[in-house]
Amino acid sequence: MRIALYPGSFDPPTLGHLSIIQRGLEVFDGLTVAVLKNPAKDALFTVEERVELLREVLGNDPRVTVKTFSGLLVKFAQQENVRTVLRGLRAVSDFEYEFQMANMNRKLDPQIDTLFMMTGEKYFYISSRFVRDVARLGGDVSGLVPPVVQAALEARFAASNAAPGGSTK
Repeated sequence: MRIALYPGSFDPPTLGHLSIIQRGLEVFDGLTVAVLKNPAKDALFTVEERVELLREVLGNDPRVTVKTFSGLLVKFAQQENVRTVLRGLRAVSDFEYEFQMANMNRKLDPQIDTLFMMTGEKYFYISSRFVRDVARLGGDVSGLVPPVVQAALEARFAASNAAPGGSTK
């Protein structure tokens, strides 16, 4: 079976992420969605919450597994016995960073290849950061994230806005 890793922070998962997953499944027999544990990043959702959101959104598709990793992606790929990394590109600005990362990964393990997939035109402007900012400011994120993610964002910001001095509106 041809399996690829689709790594990311997924904070939160967006429709752009889901598009890459769905299209990736047209190329590969299966995908491991690899959620990065990065304590240096100030994430909105915990790793466990992000994994749960992804599992809810992806349903019971046996071709997709959701796992967490920390450290080098190459090490995780080796542990999973996977040789292909799938990455989505939204714009030219993504390419330079992703190109450097793919070459570094290949330097660390020449067996690892990276496949770049262009994000669909419906989603090229969506980023998790923009979604968080819009949701934090009370904007409508429907059409940017799945309904379960929208509900989680609304609940997270309703809780923070209800705290004394926590209003961001």
